[in-house]
Amino acid sequence: MTDIRDTVILGSGCAGLTAAIYTARAGLKPLVLEGHEPGGQLSITTLVENFPGWPEGIQGPELIDNMKKQAQRFGATFELAHLNSAKLGSHPIHLSTSAGDFATRTLIIASGASARWLGIPSEQALIGHGVSSCATCDGFFFRGKEIAVVGGGDSAMEEALFLTRFASKVTLLHRREQFRASKIMLERAAAHPNIELRTNTVIDEVLGVEEKEVKGLRLRDVKTGTACELPISGLFLGIGHEPNAKMFTGQMDLDNDGYIKTANNVFTTHHGDVIPGVFACGDVQDRRYRQAITAAGSGCMAALEVEKFLEEHGH
Repeated sequence: MTDIRDTVILGSGCAGLTAAIYTARAGLKPLVLEGHEPGGQLSITTLVENFPGWPEGIQGPELIDNMKKQAQRFGATFELAHLNSAKLGSHPIHLSTSAGDFATRTLIIASGASARWLGIPSEQALIGHGVSSCATCDGFFFRGKEIAVVGGGDSAMEEALFLTRFASKVTLLHRREQFRASKIMLERAAAHPNIELRTNTVIDEVLGVEEKEVKGLRLRDVKTGTACELPISGLFLGIGHEPNAKMFTGQMDLDNDGYIKTANNVFTTHHGDVIPGVFACGDVQDRRYRQAITAAGSGCMAALEVEKFLEEHGH
């Protein structure tokens, strides 16, 4: 076990890096554990046009790299590691990671959320070869081609509408009879001439594994059991995200979908009581906004609470 650190930050997306900048400037020498997906979702995003201060937009990886350099400039250190387990009730807090064990007075959880996949073998085999969870990243590669989007909520509608900029046709597949999307988003998708909506439909197989390129889908009608094939060149997942908080199950309050519940924006709780020194920020606790700028803002909040907590406890 190394010396007791003032703070450790889990995650290196917008929330974690903003927290690192603030805590580093406060002289806390934060350790950032970069996690399974260093840089978070922005690291696989192309042009970011809605982050203030970049009138012409900025590439997602460049924005992340700039924030990391800014944090390092003030003394933050980074480990390419992920969390195995944590003892949040201990003082100091004990962390077991792929890079060893650490003890820390405070912990900032900024572990983000990962795209949900269907989980069928053929889909997993073709990720990056025509199967994608990021329309803005990969839509360009399907210019003039027919593609499919899976999902029934607003994110699926947004993906489908965005992809019409490139694809000649977008088939939107949903396993249920009714869509969960808001009325306005559903109406926009339904009215688009290049979008076809298909309900009560599930994907049994993504075709093209041997060719290492998506060739089509084997679909099944959940009501009749009838199977058919849909020839497409790309499959996009619009079925939401999975918060990276499972490792805290039983140690803090999570909602029904696994997002960390917070009090006063960033305070974590267990059975409704605030957990001393443990804060959460970014997409791991934000199911509503999920923007780079809101993640960064909550990272700032968490960092300021860490400073206040340490001052109040004489550190």
